[in-house]
Amino acid sequence: MRILVTNDDGIHAHGLEICEAIAKSLSDDVWVVAPETDQSGVAHSLSLNDPLRLRQAGPQRFAVSGTPTDCVIMGLRHVLDRKPDLIISGVNRGQNVAEDVTYSGTVAGAIEGTILGVPSFALSQCYGFETKSQPHWDCGRQHAPDLIKKILAEGIPPNILVNINFPDCPASDVTGTSVAVQGQRKQELLRIDERHDGRGNPYYWIAFGRGRSEPGHGTDLEAIAAKRISVTPLRLDLTDEPTLTRYASLF
Repeated sequence: MRILVTNDDGIHAHGLEICEAIAKSLSDDVWVVAPETDQSGVAHSLSLNDPLRLRQAGPQRFAVSGTPTDCVIMGLRHVLDRKPDLIISGVNRGQNVAEDVTYSGTVAGAIEGTILGVPSFALSQCYGFETKSQPHWDCGRQHAPDLIKKILAEGIPPNILVNINFPDCPASDVTGTSVAVQGQRKQELLRIDERHDGRGNPYYWIAFGRGRSEPGHGTDLEAIAAKRISVTPLRLDLTDEPTLTRYASLF
């Protein structure tokens, strides 16, 4: 089995090393094509106005001066001589649950793999205030291989990707695995942090201000809060069929 590994935290990210280790526990034919620099939050963006640079960073290991989407396309269309059997994107430093999936470059790498017809997983490691500098990487490292094997054995339908989040705890403290729906935070607010440079000119950071809320039942948020691994199948088709039917009656 040939596996392509990518991420959005960049070629030097520790989570990418964890993802490589996960992939190598499944196969001896592992290739890495990852962004040259941190691409967190770029979602499913594609570089159209800038050329891409490709740098070999080691045996079967390449860095691309672009987004995770660019990396997957470069991997399949240029670096590899044949299509991989599996794509694993991650392990992201931080959770990708609820509306995070719409911003996530990690999830986008799996989206692009799915578009190109390759079974794809997005893996993310949650952390909290106390573990921000040292996430529990062992959690994903130990649990991911068996999860991936089980899901592949069951089968991934076309146009579906699998988003997996590992809770903020050591591998031994995981309480189980939940197949969960994508949640929604009720009190998350994006805020603008205004600052000034040395000349007094304003500049701005987009920042997150999160309030406390009860996670919805059966959601990825609830699973993570209970120290469970969340497994959420996501589909490429974003059409809401009930609303489609309702609007069709208008015309």
